[in-house]
Order: sequence, then C-alpha cells, then structure tokens
Amino acid sequence: MTVSAIDFAVLTYTLGLYAAIVISPGPNFALVSRLALQGRKETCRGAILGLAIAATFYAVLAMIGLATLLNEIGWIARTVQIAGGLYLIFLGINGWRESDQGHGPNSNGVSQAGKSFVGGVRLGTIVNLSNPKAIAFFVGLYAVAVPLDASLETRIAVLVGGAALELSWYGLVSGILSRGPFRRFYQAGAKWIERVLGTVLIFFGARLVLNR
Repeated sequence: MTVSAIDFAVLTYTLGLYAAIVISPGPNFALVSRLALQGRKETCRGAILGLAIAATFYAVLAMIGLATLLNEIGWIARTVQIAGGLYLIFLGINGWRESDQGHGPNSNGVSQAGKSFVGGVRLGTIVNLSNPKAIAFFVGLYAVAVPLDASLETRIAVLVGGAALELSWYGLVSGILSRGPFRRFYQAGAKWIERVLGTVLIFFGARLVLNR
C-alpha cells in the first residue's frame, strides 16, 4: 500500500463520520464501561478487540457489496436482530442478578464465559455482530463517503482507520473507568451501578427485538 495512492480527503471525511458514531453511547459503550468498572482488564481488552473485529467484518462486507445483499434479505437481518437483542437482554438480566448477589473483586463478573481475554473477544464480537443496524450504517457510510472509484489503498486505509478508532476510543473509555477513583466509586455503589448498566443493556436489547 503506497501513501501516494491514498485519497486523504476521502479518508478524513469517512473516519470523521465513523468517529461520530463510535463515540455515541450504545450497547458497546455500556459493555466496555461495565467490564472496566468491574476491574476485569483482560476481559475488557478482549471485548474491545472483539468489537473492532466485528466492526471490521461488517465494513469489509460493505466494501465488497455483500452487506447490501444481506440487508435486503429481510428474514436474515430480522433473525440476527432478534438474536442480538435477546443476547443483550440476557446480559442485562445477568447484571441485575449479580447486583443482588453482591459484586466485588472475587465475584462472577459478567458471565462464566467472560472471565478471560478470549472470553472477552467472544463477548465483544457477539455484541457487535448481533446489531444488524451496523450493516445499514456501513452501507450508508461507504455509499456516501467512499466513491466507487476509490483506490484499493484508500479502502484499506479506511478499514484500518476504522478499526483503530474502535480500539482507541474504547481503550480510552476502559483506561479512564478502570482508574482508582472510578473503581472506588463502583465498589461503593456496585449494586445500583450494575442495575443501571443492566437496565441500559436490556433497553438496547428490547429496542432490537421490537424495532423493525
């Protein structure tokens, strides 16, 4: 990939739009916040990588035109949407259950599957893949921001830049929320913080299940 072949105007515009979406609150933000506040650094790092992997996967599909096809096959998108919504609801309910059991450094965390880096990767990937609205986002983004005659180098730069934005933003969120003051705040009010974050996940999950 040569730097001279990259259209930096397209790259800057596309990543600017991408950044505006990434930093918007949503289930991904709630997931990373919860893991960071719980002090599960390895799981959180894995989840962040999983979010980036899923986003890049959808971005590649959009780049090669398959995302449009998937988006037009209604029952596939709807099935993914319902499954993803139910999974978010499950995570939210799990948060409420753990809040009743007490949540400390030695508690069960988000789930038995989410106690390691690999478990975190799986968790982040599933959460991001389970949102079919991501397909519509990437289809719309590349239709508007990336011209059909954009070079391969430009497209690759957009993919790499998008993944870097996912990793850097959620890495920043994780780094801030896992610091001492936030951890002490979490430990002091873990029961209600877990319930709030659980409710947020249930809300986003219900939206996916009910919205068409």
